[in-house]
Amino acid sequence: MRQTTGEKIFIFINNCFLALIGFIALYPLIYVAAASMSSTDAILTGKVLLLPIEINFSSYKEVLSEQSIWIGYGNAIYYTAVGTAVNLFITVCGAYPLSKKRLPGRKYITFFVVLTLWFQAGIIPFYLNLKEMGLLNLRITIIIAFACSTFNMILMRTYFQSSVPASLEEAAKVDGASDLYVLGKIYLPLSKPVLATIGLFYAVNRWNGYFWPMIIIRDNSKMPLQVILKKMIVEMRIEETITDMDMFTDFSVESLIYATIIISIVPMMIAYPYIQKFFTKGMMIGAIKG
Repeated sequence: MRQTTGEKIFIFINNCFLALIGFIALYPLIYVAAASMSSTDAILTGKVLLLPIEINFSSYKEVLSEQSIWIGYGNAIYYTAVGTAVNLFITVCGAYPLSKKRLPGRKYITFFVVLTLWFQAGIIPFYLNLKEMGLLNLRITIIIAFACSTFNMILMRTYFQSSVPASLEEAAKVDGASDLYVLGKIYLPLSKPVLATIGLFYAVNRWNGYFWPMIIIRDNSKMPLQVILKKMIVEMRIEETITDMDMFTDFSVESLIYATIIISIVPMMIAYPYIQKFFTKGMMIGAIKG
């Protein structure tokens, strides 16, 4: 079917608009990457726009030479990998029974689950609970204290209800299959899009987690990357104020900060392309139904 002149003009304008929006969204990342590899003078004089000026990797060498960075990387990978696995396990275990109309008291259970989306105890009571239970400064606390998101569980329940054919379960039940078998052999293989989508939500939240790990964890050997990078940035700012660091080094505090930003987002940038096809499909399940 041939496009009319009006349609061609609309498509051209639409593509230009989308390209502009995409550039606006990507420009901060492009600038940070360019500035992290530029010289101190280029950054301070505002010469860096899109490409690195007077390429200099001293800031990366300085950041990566810190042993605490590698400790933080290890902790962040542990919290993200183990935490995401626990999140998905708990979410699946909650979503599957709630998707079944035969569950006794299903409406009441769902109501109390959804209620937690609207009302929460708050930061201070939650912290005091952890303290009273002796869960402060423990790795396991980061894993189990945030083991499930109500929104993600409802999202998965909705997917189970609307996207998995009931006939498959009925056929399996006729053959004597248990609920555990149906979940493992039918539901989960057919739910890769939602598992990848929700898994990405959990993983990004775990990797970028800063506030609660900072409050709960006291030992540097247990701190994730984001907390350590924040401490480094604060310490670098203090050092700059005291010694005027930019005058005596090949890198500036700004370039160090930009380098730490790039280092912290690299794992997510590497992982995302591998699950993008599932993520795109999984986002179509967004509606929350009763």
